[in-house]
Amino acid sequence: MTTPDTPFPASWDPIVALALAEDLRGGDVTSRVTVPPEVAARGVIVAKAPGTLSGLPVAAAVFARVDPAVRFRPLLADGETVRTGTVVAEVAGPARSLLAAERVALNLLQRLSGVATETARYVAAVVGTRARIIDTRKTTPGLRELEKAAVRHGGGHNHRFGLGDGVLIKDNHLAAVGGADRVTQAVRRARAAAPHTLRIEVEVTTLDEAVEALAAGADVILLDNMDPAEMGRAVDHVAGRALLEASGSVTLETVHAVARTGVDLISVGALTHSAPALDLSLTFALEPGP
Repeated sequence: MTTPDTPFPASWDPIVALALAEDLRGGDVTSRVTVPPEVAARGVIVAKAPGTLSGLPVAAAVFARVDPAVRFRPLLADGETVRTGTVVAEVAGPARSLLAAERVALNLLQRLSGVATETARYVAAVVGTRARIIDTRKTTPGLRELEKAAVRHGGGHNHRFGLGDGVLIKDNHLAAVGGADRVTQAVRRARAAAPHTLRIEVEVTTLDEAVEALAAGADVILLDNMDPAEMGRAVDHVAGRALLEASGSVTLETVHAVARTGVDLISVGALTHSAPALDLSLTFALEPGP
């Protein structure tokens, strides 16, 4: 969980800078022509729907980058749940600065909280089973680090961050290898050439391929688009000799049945590619004058 005083990682700064450059490329002309520079304001960020928070340090960084004079005070921490009407954070400072930072801060906070909220729903759906909910690389370009943090805030776990983090032999790799024994050949080639520190995972679509992958020495076997009955047979055959990951067309309605098969991991692309934003708003008023 990210607490209010957690340091903002330097790797996130370019994301904030790019988002602000996109929105403020011509400056905030409306505020410039309507709001005097000396006007100060304060405001609150409010949840307009229930959910799980993620991205508070990112939102704080947006306001700080626009104007270091802005004071951002989170009232909760990433990973905490909110109800409709919950005040999430307070902001205060020059009114022009608050207006300039508002949309980018909310866009990031809403997006990341949406991912955390969707993840929390999946995690809750598999309580009582051994399965862990994990994400995929189906993330918004440029936001992967933030979105994967949001998955953790929702109680999920991360799969590979990038292509260099592990060997994952998928259907197109197998097609490129070719041959009736392509699963065996692909795993053996990976075992011979990959660093010993990397696990070797292979995607299969049938029980026969799962049996072949285990015999070839795969560390992790990805059961792609199998029905629960066939997954259960794969679990029985593997018997703990490799990790089993279920993937493909998993929804909130089906995830519990998948988890009950006994698989170790369930990867869900929808955590990041389809999560709806959590509705949050910033409401502010003028500070009392001197």
